[in-house]
Amino acid sequence: MSKDPSNDQLTVIVPVFNEGPCLKHFQSEMDKFLSDTPIDTTVLFINDGSTDNSQAMIEKMSAADDRYKFLVLASNSGLSTAIKAGIDACESNLIGYIDADVQTAPLDFIKFLEFIPEYDMVNGTRVQRNDRLIKKLSSRIANTFRRMMIQDNIKDTCCPLKIIKTHYARKIPFYTGMHRFIPALVQLEGGKVKQIPVQHFPRVAGTAKYHLHNRLIGPFIDTMVFIWIKRRQIKYRISKQSV
Repeated sequence: MSKDPSNDQLTVIVPVFNEGPCLKHFQSEMDKFLSDTPIDTTVLFINDGSTDNSQAMIEKMSAADDRYKFLVLASNSGLSTAIKAGIDACESNLIGYIDADVQTAPLDFIKFLEFIPEYDMVNGTRVQRNDRLIKKLSSRIANTFRRMMIQDNIKDTCCPLKIIKTHYARKIPFYTGMHRFIPALVQLEGGKVKQIPVQHFPRVAGTAKYHLHNRLIGPFIDTMVFIWIKRRQIKYRISKQSV
């Protein structure tokens, strides 16, 4: 946040792909945050080519409350693209991110805000995950491998609860799969990342959109891509310049 928090604005990006069964509960939980948030907040749904009733429910929300807005991608393009589209559309100085499955609590965003402006990003850490064993094990393996390879010290890089200063979100390089490395990408740009424990709940409805490939094989490939980006990043310091 700025020195005067009243000047801050937050846009919460919510990627959606066939999450119709969750959206009513999502709105109920998000409304609690919108009632308590100390700063002006907008919720921006990014419909990533849903084929269920998600868009109809999103439009109903938006018609009833102008704090809910949306954009629809022309086709299903994946989580990295949906997040990037949301970042590009934001006009606020802070960007939040949360999934529509309500496994994390929007109210936890309030804890995040106190660490801005000291930090450029606040990332949640799901300390007690309520997922199936295979999902927890695969995430643990992927996180351990990533930390060993890139040494970012991020405990839960894919936690779907984040706040980032917008100018950092726009600086980071975005490619397919890079949603897994947002904290490390902020660090790569010189930003400071704070990690905060958050609540985690069982999925209330619908099904997860993940399988073995994007839990283990995808993160392995994307880690190699991140290392390639890191090693080829251009950095320089100017020692003297004409007036």
